[in-house]
Amino acid sequence: MTLDTHGAPVYVRKEIVHNKHVVSALEERGAIFVNETDEVPEGATVVFSAHGVSPAVHEQAASRNLRTIDATCPLVTKVHNEAKRFAAEDIQILFIGHEGHEEVEGTMGEAPNNMTLVDGPAHVQEIEIDRSRPVAWLSQTTLSVDETLETVDMLREKFPELMNPPSDDICYATQNRQQAVKFIAPRCDVMIVVGSANSSNTVRLRDVALECGVPNAYRVDYASEIDPAWIADATTVGVTSGASVPEILVDGVVEFLAQHGISDIEEVETAREHLVFALPPELRKDIKSSGSAE
Repeated sequence: MTLDTHGAPVYVRKEIVHNKHVVSALEERGAIFVNETDEVPEGATVVFSAHGVSPAVHEQAASRNLRTIDATCPLVTKVHNEAKRFAAEDIQILFIGHEGHEEVEGTMGEAPNNMTLVDGPAHVQEIEIDRSRPVAWLSQTTLSVDETLETVDMLREKFPELMNPPSDDICYATQNRQQAVKFIAPRCDVMIVVGSANSSNTVRLRDVALECGVPNAYRVDYASEIDPAWIADATTVGVTSGASVPEILVDGVVEFLAQHGISDIEEVETAREHLVFALPPELRKDIKSSGSAE
């Protein structure tokens, strides 16, 4: 939509979503992906990815007179707001997430003096906080639900006064997919997870499948990456995908399976998703102005 409105090139800080196909398709249309705002020409348009950015990144963009379009997922924005609210009340925040992930960097940038990263259950015993101050937990939106709850339980055992966030932080699409994998796992010999290696929620789906007893689970970006040997002796193959994976890639995997003798398809529905997010306000304004000009 930004390319349609502004034309190429449009700069994007980091990958807009963690999916190889989506990024490649946008590059073909004229999107230029950069790691930092100082790689964007002064005065140009830059889109912030769905994973969110810290206030420092907004300040850097403003200092370069960049026109910004904030495509942060509203669910990530919710966690940012929770972090700011806790920090304003001088509450310490234990943030459950993966070190180095863009969402973690952006969220922790909202309240760096109040936040401590907890990178999974194994990290809990290392955490030390000021026992005289209140403490709460928040989490990255794309984590494993089970691992997050395990981490919270361990944190609460160590810090009994630990407060919960106002609402669940894990993305509904992430939760729904993990629940669906748990539901079909007992019936599957093999699980194929469609999505990119740098997608946290995609990687978690493969982990969930293996934890639920699927003998073999594989992650692929495209159907062409499937080794026929993976499914040679399989009676039932499960197929799932990361939250940002286009449906055409899943269809490609289903077609590949059909070509290799697995053609009896059953769709399993464990939840219905009706939530629709609005376009970024900056883009809505641009589209409106463009329409008025016509």
